[in-house]
Amino acid sequence: MNSLAILFSIILSVVYSEEIQSDPNGYIIFCPCMGRFGNQMDQFLGALAFAKGIGRTLVLPHLVEYPDRFSSSVQIPFQSYFKAEPLAEYTKVILMDDFMKNLAPKVWPKGNRTVFCYMSRGNANDCAAKDGNPFGPYWDKFGVDFDKSEFYAPLSFDPNFEKHRLEWKKRFPAEKYPVLAFTGAPGAFPVIETNVPLQKYIKWSDMIDFKADKFINQFKNDPKEKFIAIHLRNGIDFKRACEHVKTSKTNFFASPQCLGYSQENGEMTEELCYPSEKTIFKQLGKALKKYDAQYVYIATDAEDMLVKLSKKFKNVKFTKYTENNPHVDLCILGKADHAIVNCVSSFSAFVKRQRDSENKTTEFWGFKAKKRTEL
Repeated sequence: MNSLAILFSIILSVVYSEEIQSDPNGYIIFCPCMGRFGNQMDQFLGALAFAKGIGRTLVLPHLVEYPDRFSSSVQIPFQSYFKAEPLAEYTKVILMDDFMKNLAPKVWPKGNRTVFCYMSRGNANDCAAKDGNPFGPYWDKFGVDFDKSEFYAPLSFDPNFEKHRLEWKKRFPAEKYPVLAFTGAPGAFPVIETNVPLQKYIKWSDMIDFKADKFINQFKNDPKEKFIAIHLRNGIDFKRACEHVKTSKTNFFASPQCLGYSQENGEMTEELCYPSEKTIFKQLGKALKKYDAQYVYIATDAEDMLVKLSKKFKNVKFTKYTENNPHVDLCILGKADHAIVNCVSSFSAFVKRQRDSENKTTEFWGFKAKKRTEL
């Protein structure tokens, strides 16, 4: 790089740093440390609503992943998967890297970093914010060590509770606590019903969107032809989790998305959690006929059933993404003319929320809404 280019780079860096003004109302920062992608995004919607509710800027977290070849979790920048700009239409946001580089030295300096948790963790008399994986690796990624713990019990994260919303500001004013750093996401799992519509502000990055469109254009001969996308959550881990359904008919994981938050639409069943091949064949057959689809895209973390489905539906072309990239899977699921997903899966829940925000049709494996009796 020549001297002129170096000078230009320095000028850009200085200008950019000056453009980022600190928020006098403070910031919210957290580790999305519960579960994998689906769980993290459920809680992210809660964090988004919470930040807006108490008037602070939300620091967009890196997302936590657990690659097979790594002994520890890895942290992926939010912007690798999503755009920040649509979120800014709803509330104030800033990328984690930008915050740590340009604002943290001033508003959250080393030696003066407090972490927040509901109550003490384990036998310690503090939040133990960096104990274990992914907690330790997450904060180490940004060189963060905590100097003090604050317990916020009995407050909740739901800004709809006016008393709690005001209490957050009263107990932890921005003048004294410019940064509220949480050990975990300040949001519920599954996402609370009032926060579901916030999904409309979650937009894929250009790269994810490009990969999805490119693959769709490769398997479709004509852009006008229709395709159905299905999510098969049929790994051994999920099969074991669904054993729970044998002894309980209450909501489980993301099931409020189809059963309703008060189970007004029915009870949990084994078929709803882990659908049989018979259910998959029957339901897909009806959907293919209804939507006159020529293609089916399969997203799964285990058995794709591609051979079995191809034999059953000989005039339909079945396909799946050639790389192990669940985010492209999700994007394609969202772009389909119709989708069939798993009621209990938080991965499927992300798809359902996205499709609802775009007025696209979605159904769940094995789900039949309870008939309501007219009075």
